[in-house]
Amino acid sequence: MGAESLNVIEMILNAGLMVQFVMLLLFIFSVASWAIIFIKYRYIRRAYRESADFIEYFWETRDFSEAYAKSKELRFSPIARVFRIAYMELRKLGDGAVRQKDPSSAEQPQNLDPPGTRRGFDNVKRALERSSITESIRLVQMVPFLATTGNIAPFIGLFGTVWGIMNSFHSIAFKKGVTSIAAVAPGISEALIATAAGLAVAIPAVIAFNYFNQKIRIIESELESFSSDFLNIVERELILSGEGSA
Repeated sequence: MGAESLNVIEMILNAGLMVQFVMLLLFIFSVASWAIIFIKYRYIRRAYRESADFIEYFWETRDFSEAYAKSKELRFSPIARVFRIAYMELRKLGDGAVRQKDPSSAEQPQNLDPPGTRRGFDNVKRALERSSITESIRLVQMVPFLATTGNIAPFIGLFGTVWGIMNSFHSIAFKKGVTSIAAVAPGISEALIATAAGLAVAIPAVIAFNYFNQKIRIIESELESFSSDFLNIVERELILSGEGSA
């Protein structure tokens, strides 16, 4: 039983140079894929959890300064980072509004300037859009490599198998009188392991790619919804109040 058992390591070592090169290439793809899987799983899981915590906290407090302090604690939340950038832009607008309403200067208007406030609101909107794009890029970073691995790994393995089988049949021409299956079976079995290895590399990569894509779509949807709600609050509280005091 021990002599007839399947010894994968021995089969790889006895395979041809091309099959060994294919196995090495698949090994590199496998190591890179599993590294990405572990890194992205940890990152996306924390991003998903912390984003949910931030959204819940934001709607409970409805206070931008408190939400800003909370967002600093949530380093993995894309929504918290987007809010921080938008809040800093909003503070620039607030500082300008304070200067406009400074009673010590007779030359400055006492009320908010609606056109200036509108420009400030547009700046906040652009900051949200830019930071949202940055966060989306950060979320999908390295994930496409999993799709690439899932697509090409089986073909790399198949190439190794085809090459190994060609070598096995080609060797028959130089072995006169030996035409039984026993003559080519070892070479074929060594070649077929390349296809099995390609599938073993591709299957986890495809599963992880689909899982990460689903989670990323959820986070991006929550990010888009939060950005829209945040802009509505800013527009209602800032622009409408500015127009009312003009």
